[in-house]
Amino acid sequence: MNPFNEKPSKSILEMVPTLKELSPKPYNKLETDPYTKARVILMNGIEVEAALFGHNFHRHCVDNDLRREIALCRRMEQKQQKSINWLSPPDETPLETTISYEQLAVDLTAWLAMHEPDPYAKACMDFALLEDFDHLYRYANLLKADEDIPTHKLTLDTIEITPGRPTIAHHRHPSDTVRRAANAKVADIRTLINTMTLTAGEQQTMNFYMNIGNTAPEGVSRDLFLEIGMVEEQHVTQYGALLDPTMTWLENLLLHEYVESYLYYSFSQFETDPSIKKIWENCFEQEVAHLHKACELLFKYEGKEWQQVLPTGEYPDLLDLKPTKEYVREVLAKTVANTADKEDFVDVSNLPENHEFFVWNDQVNGRVQDVPSHIVIREQIDQNSEDYRYEDAESAVFALRDRTKDNTSLGRKQEK
Repeated sequence: MNPFNEKPSKSILEMVPTLKELSPKPYNKLETDPYTKARVILMNGIEVEAALFGHNFHRHCVDNDLRREIALCRRMEQKQQKSINWLSPPDETPLETTISYEQLAVDLTAWLAMHEPDPYAKACMDFALLEDFDHLYRYANLLKADEDIPTHKLTLDTIEITPGRPTIAHHRHPSDTVRRAANAKVADIRTLINTMTLTAGEQQTMNFYMNIGNTAPEGVSRDLFLEIGMVEEQHVTQYGALLDPTMTWLENLLLHEYVESYLYYSFSQFETDPSIKKIWENCFEQEVAHLHKACELLFKYEGKEWQQVLPTGEYPDLLDLKPTKEYVREVLAKTVANTADKEDFVDVSNLPENHEFFVWNDQVNGRVQDVPSHIVIREQIDQNSEDYRYEDAESAVFALRDRTKDNTSLGRKQEK
């Protein structure tokens, strides 16, 4: 599939939906495939990124004719976002939705890393993967304690729920969250898609926790959203740093529309819910029109053809969200003790003793017994004699196998 060869069937104005058409029937939280939920969350995030990018473009553009052109596309992106976001059912609690957010983060990051041709971009994905994996474990224990719901009943056993790199170890100095930017002119199209997708996905998670965290019950629940929300800020910084900062606004617009069309086309091929599949198909049709408009604007205002921006128009392997248990186990076994040192990743034991990581981490965490991500596990163990897990086999990391004690040193303290 090459979307540049697809002729839009209608003009953008002819695709404007009515308000009634924007409010679809929500999915069933107990019966819906967890990957349908994941696709809904991701595409909501993709459209939020499109809206935020469009508004920033608008604020940095002096040509009102161009501003009017991007306003039309932005309005359509907002309509797509509303339709997708309204698929979430009203009886789904914020914590249940959070489980789907973290499953998306794990399985999306793992799938993209498995298909990532650039070693450095892959290392960045593997690094954040283990942190989102641990977030799922912490939230799952909170869900069991607060609502007595075992998370594997929501995920339908498609993902393991077990510790990753402990969340207490995730708090790093801001200097160590900045990565090397890619060169879009020579990067593989897969890398461009992956980095933009993950930037939008992690940004959506960060925004979600920013907006619903303070609605959680006072105590460990509210505090856990706060703590993990701060880690999501680091993830957004990491993935945003991988994007090419030399691209122009119109080049970025083209890339945004291309990535959106790729994702909608991918999901239209793999969606199992017929009504939601129809939404992906309709959105793909709209995105083809948006993409052709971006091509038109790029040529009109910068004199560039789309081929000067993207290495190819052909879609790479389509994104098919599915279980990634074995890959996650492999990354966990190899890199669980890693932390960041400026742009690179190293075993925490290889850092100098005076490294800024230790100073920052100690300052943020304070007393270990006060850290929310530790409290939620400690309280579960105190109440049930062990933590809540769902594992196909014991952990790939020996230090994480003890279900009666939360590990707070792995990836955080140097081994003597």
